[in-house]
Amino acid sequence: MDQGSQPDIPSPILSDRVRVNGTVIPLTFTADGKLRWTGKGQRCLTVEKEVIGFALEGTRIRVKAVVEKRDGICCVGNRGDLVRQSLVFEPLSEDSFTLWSQKLRDYIDSLGRPKRLLIFVNPYGGKKSATKIFSEEVKPFLEDADIQITLIETKHQLHAKEVAKTLDLSKYDGVVCVSGDGILGEVVNGLLEREDWAAAIKMPIGMVPGGTSNGMVKSLLDAVGEPCTPANAILAVIRGHKRSLDVATLLQGETRFFSVLMLAWGLIADIDIESEKYRWMGSARIDFYALQRILHLRHYNGRVSFVPAPGFEDYGEPTSYHGESTSAKGPTQEQPVKIQLHGYRGSDVKLEDLHWRTISGPFVSIWLHNVPWGAEDAMAAPDAKFSDGYLDLVMIRDCPKLSLLSLMSTVNDGSHVKSPYVTYLKVKAFVLEPGARVEDPTKDGIIDVDGEVIARGKGTYKCDIAKDLMAYDKLQITLDQGLATLFAPV
Repeated sequence: MDQGSQPDIPSPILSDRVRVNGTVIPLTFTADGKLRWTGKGQRCLTVEKEVIGFALEGTRIRVKAVVEKRDGICCVGNRGDLVRQSLVFEPLSEDSFTLWSQKLRDYIDSLGRPKRLLIFVNPYGGKKSATKIFSEEVKPFLEDADIQITLIETKHQLHAKEVAKTLDLSKYDGVVCVSGDGILGEVVNGLLEREDWAAAIKMPIGMVPGGTSNGMVKSLLDAVGEPCTPANAILAVIRGHKRSLDVATLLQGETRFFSVLMLAWGLIADIDIESEKYRWMGSARIDFYALQRILHLRHYNGRVSFVPAPGFEDYGEPTSYHGESTSAKGPTQEQPVKIQLHGYRGSDVKLEDLHWRTISGPFVSIWLHNVPWGAEDAMAAPDAKFSDGYLDLVMIRDCPKLSLLSLMSTVNDGSHVKSPYVTYLKVKAFVLEPGARVEDPTKDGIIDVDGEVIARGKGTYKCDIAKDLMAYDKLQITLDQGLATLFAPV
């Protein structure tokens, strides 16, 4: 806090004279959770926002804080480069030392912060930098906060899901994923496939950007105007604030999959998945392959049906609910679908009682989103909310190539949804009936959920060798409002 006239200061929890850098000064801990002292002007630290822990060092107490990069420690806002700093003070008596230690501990404990975390690090995702991000940018903050951690480096796909399915919930206050969005999806699916899923899904999950897309953590931090950095992300976990997250259930026959981020079919899915063949290009592969796909644009036959949110009832034509997939086959003869015998079974809403609408193709792209950002540079659904009970549907049925190129260049700020070629609405439930390409009916498409292929049809990328969860056929999506819990900045 700057020098000058001061507002009324709340009543003190504790006020005493202490020694700082050899000088005895007054230090006050007020009921609003602020530490105030003098030294080059009036100073203060807000415990809830800036103090992440403290340590006892002989007769001294070291308060560990995170502040904006400025001169000294002061009351600050929430933007800018963050730095770790300390206030070290020495109470003048043993009784004062004990009292300060107890009051600080009681206040920090009252904030409900996590004390034990299970941390997944995906060393293979994105730029393969998650291990370095954890050791250099995440672990120091956790040590300052005196949080006990159990670290697991994922060894293979679905490793995190396997751990989440058998996790002893009593040992942890939360789970953190230093990764892209894929590990988050694995954790949620693992928790919901447990017999005790109702208790398991209440486990708070934190995200630290360490993968390719990082759409969930970008959405969380952008909601409060904070940059998408590992420091801001782990501080959101340490502070312990939480928010609810809608969870979508994808159903085809008896096969279920739970999604927290997005579903894509058509252009976006093709770019996301097929660009993997150019992974050697780094992040440029997405833009490069997007240009290829726009120049050689594909249209897909098919149909979508949905239950519109209030205000969107005029989209499409009236229809009735036709039930879940009739597909009896699995993705391949070699890999029959594994039937889920326990765990969460999905929403119990009676879909046949809802008012359905339908739109037929051909389609260029279907993009269904749960949160605003699909990646750090892609605000796919600017009006999406974390727990409003609706999915945002972004649909392109046809679009001239030059207009599409221009449209795709505005995805970074969300203004693409204003294009006359984009249909943008909110839905409560959704049925996708994917079809073949218009230009080549011998080839189908790819269905991409949370960055992973859930189904692919004939003639698609890796269709001969991949073993996917579902068939390229009709599937339905329902949504459960606020089912999961995330650590969040506020």
